[in-house]
Amino acid sequence: MVKAIAKDKRKPFIGIANTWNEISLSNCHLKDIAQAVKEGILAGGGVPFEFQTIAVSDGYTFNHEGMKYVLASRELIADSIEMAARAYDFDGLVFIAGGDKPIPAAMMAMLRLDLPGIMINGGYSQPEKRGAGGFSTMDLLRGIEDYRTSIMMEDYIRETEEAALTGAGDGSGMYTPNSMACLAEALGLALPYMSTFSASSFKKLQSSYQAGEQICRLVKQGLSPRKIVTPRAMENAIRVGMTIGISTNSVLHLLAIAAEALIPLTLADFHVPGTECPLLCPITPSGPYTLHDLHLAGGIPAVMKRIKDQLHLQEMTVSGETLGDSISTAEVYDETVIRPLSLPVHPHGSIRIIYGNLAPQGAVTRPLNIAPHLWKHQGTARVFSEEKEAIEAIYNGKIERGNIIVLSYQGPKGGPGMQEVYGITSAITRVGLRNSTILLTDGRFSGAYFCACIGHICPEAADQGPLAIVKDGDTIAVDIPNRSIDLLASPEEMAKRLQALPPFIPKGGKGYLKRYVQQVGPACEGATMRPFLR
Repeated sequence: MVKAIAKDKRKPFIGIANTWNEISLSNCHLKDIAQAVKEGILAGGGVPFEFQTIAVSDGYTFNHEGMKYVLASRELIADSIEMAARAYDFDGLVFIAGGDKPIPAAMMAMLRLDLPGIMINGGYSQPEKRGAGGFSTMDLLRGIEDYRTSIMMEDYIRETEEAALTGAGDGSGMYTPNSMACLAEALGLALPYMSTFSASSFKKLQSSYQAGEQICRLVKQGLSPRKIVTPRAMENAIRVGMTIGISTNSVLHLLAIAAEALIPLTLADFHVPGTECPLLCPITPSGPYTLHDLHLAGGIPAVMKRIKDQLHLQEMTVSGETLGDSISTAEVYDETVIRPLSLPVHPHGSIRIIYGNLAPQGAVTRPLNIAPHLWKHQGTARVFSEEKEAIEAIYNGKIERGNIIVLSYQGPKGGPGMQEVYGITSAITRVGLRNSTILLTDGRFSGAYFCACIGHICPEAADQGPLAIVKDGDTIAVDIPNRSIDLLASPEEMAKRLQALPPFIPKGGKGYLKRYVQQVGPACEGATMRPFLR
């Protein structure tokens, strides 16, 4: 009855889906952003209704069982937003989220619901010094293993404090939260410049107010997310992502978002943009600069204007303009941060998709994290099925230079939850093996890893993928230029080993994770529950 009266008066009911909580720095400030959105909605002639959903932060879950829940939380966040939006029959939605999984989860819900919507990311904490990566001391201390020496720990604490966050928000490097925020803007789901405003800036609040006003216009226009996120818009986002140096996790999330948009995106669709689009922005971990530097240099609109000849400029955005119109006034103010096409950080994009007999359905890597002399490398396999065992072997000097570490059973089903193997990448870096060994896994990486890794290997070991048959002492060939990772064994030997594999017994335990293992799809399809839902 109340809703009917509101509609008669042409006042749209706008839901505000907010991942605010008091636990993580990524989300603890989002109430202020929501208040600005409410004021904008009221000014735009709408009626705001805020509701909260969960947010699980990667940084607080390293090296304990909590990491198994992080990627799985993405599905639960999207589901809970869908449930609230459908139950309360909102006319439009504003999504406010911070952190690695809440941001893509909100975008998934936006595309699934296909109600007029606008994405707002929580922003990053501006570091105290230019070039600091923007880690929080609390987040990185979660990665310290008990068996570090006191001297190493003292150095580690000092290093993290020098690059610590100065307040609420995500880290200021091109890690997954900022990668996904920038991709939301490139897709047309966020207002221009929104993704590079810091968490504490007045501009963030001002833009959030404008988003509140704009959502009311989008409801009147009937401009919904699936009219914005088309196959061409998805191609735009991938090209922008290659240019700015997005995290490997972003590939997983783009696949999931595309599935919600009913776009048949595959890993193969990342290849051409990855070869045609140079990496232009040396943002941590691809260089010394931060999101704040990118913002001062012109933001994502300036990046898109720089590569406009490679973009589809007629795609619509939530600003109500085409992409071409929305970036028409953008300028590059600092060419050390947004480089000219003639002087790229690297001639190819930041992400490369790898195949081979160990990854017949694909794997993901960042070539810049791999030392050039390892781009073509043959090494002896050291095989582990538990991250803790691999970490202990590294710190106990049992991994030799040139070895290829194989960490299996870390995928969506095998982990379960496709954990970030931050502990092992940290260990590799800390003991000086960063440029002399390669890690292969069906798990995933933190956006802050700095060593040679190839992950997201599909099929995963739990699905009887070839990674499960690698043995200690096997020889593996890695060829980054030709995009391949191969076990040097005959097809007959590989078939024999695969046939001898015992059935996989899930390690998910009880509750949500048990259900997740039963329903989750492969990483090469975004690790979503859509296969089950279909």
